[in-house]
Amino acid sequence: MKLTEFIKDKGMLLLLHFICMCVLSVFLRLTDYSKSNITLILVFWLVLLAAWLLLTYGQRKKYFREMEQILEKTDRRYLLGELLPDSFSLEDRLYKEMIRKSNKSVIERIRRLEEEQKDYKEYIESWVHEIKAPITGISLVCENRRHLPGSADDFKTISLENQKIENYVDMALYFARSKEVYKDYMIQKTNLEEVVYEVLDKNRLLLIQNHVQADINCKDMVYTDKKWIAFILNQLILNSIKYKSETPVFCIGTSRTEHGVLFTVEDNGTGIRPEELSRIFEKGFTGTNGRKEERSTGMGLYLCRRLCEKMGIGISAESEYGRGTKMVVEFPVSNYISRESMD
Repeated sequence: MKLTEFIKDKGMLLLLHFICMCVLSVFLRLTDYSKSNITLILVFWLVLLAAWLLLTYGQRKKYFREMEQILEKTDRRYLLGELLPDSFSLEDRLYKEMIRKSNKSVIERIRRLEEEQKDYKEYIESWVHEIKAPITGISLVCENRRHLPGSADDFKTISLENQKIENYVDMALYFARSKEVYKDYMIQKTNLEEVVYEVLDKNRLLLIQNHVQADINCKDMVYTDKKWIAFILNQLILNSIKYKSETPVFCIGTSRTEHGVLFTVEDNGTGIRPEELSRIFEKGFTGTNGRKEERSTGMGLYLCRRLCEKMGIGISAESEYGRGTKMVVEFPVSNYISRESMD
C-alpha cells in the first residue's frame, strides 16, 4: 500500500477537514479574531491531521504487510479468515468475521463436492470390475468356439470388438485412479520383456488382423509397477496400430543410459506433424491424424503422461510426418537403488 493511495482513499475525510477549516476561519474572523491567531489555529490543526494520517498509514501498512506474509507462507489461502492478525479497527474485525464465514461456506461446499467425486469414482471402479466379468466371459466363449467349422470368422470378429471394449473399460478405470496412483502402486523389479509379450499376447488378434510385424529387444530390468507400465505400453501399441502404415513394423526395445533406462516403442506409421508434436499429450487433442479416425478421443496419450508424472518417470515423443513415431519412456535411476541392482 502506497502513501499516495492511502491519502487518495481518505479524500472525502480530507475534504471534510478543509471545509471545517474554512468555516472555522470565517467564524473566527467574524468574531474579531486576529489573522495571526487564526493562522496559528489552522497550522496546529494541519500538524495534528498530518500526524494522525502518518500514524494511521503506518499501522495500516504494517497490518496489510502481515496479511501478505501470511498468504505467502500458507498453501491454504482459503483459511485467510482464520489466520488474519488481530486489529484494533472495528472494520477489520467485521471484515475478518465475514471472510471467516464465507471461507467456512466455501470449505463445506468443497467437502461436499469431494465426497460426491469420491462416491462417483468408487462407483466407476466398481462398475469397471463388474463389467470385466462378462467381457472375460465373451472372450472365453469366442476362444473356445472360434475353431468350430463355419463360425471362426464370426467369433474372431466378436473377440476383436470385445477386446476394444476391454481397452476402453481399462482406460476408464485407470483414469479414475490416476489422481491417487500411490493407493494402487507397488514398486518391484520388473522385466520389461515379459510386460511387452503380455501386452502383445493380449492384442494378438488385433495385431494379426493388421499384419503387424514386431521386433522385440528388451533386456533391461527396471523398478516400477508392472501393471501400470503394461497399461501405458498397451495405449502406445494401440495408437501405433490406429495410425499404422500399409506394412506396419513395431520396434520395441530398451537401452541403458547414464541416467537410467530408456524404453522405446517405434513404428513406421503416419507420424505426427511437427507443429502438433508438442501438443499430443494434451487432454482431448486429436490432431490431423485423429480427425481422420471417428473414434479418436485424444485421451490415451494424455493419460499416459499423467500416469508417468505420478510414477516419477518421463515420457516423450519423436516423429517424422509420414515416416513414423518413436515414443520414449524414461526410467530414472533412483538414489536409493544402486546401478548394480538394476543388472
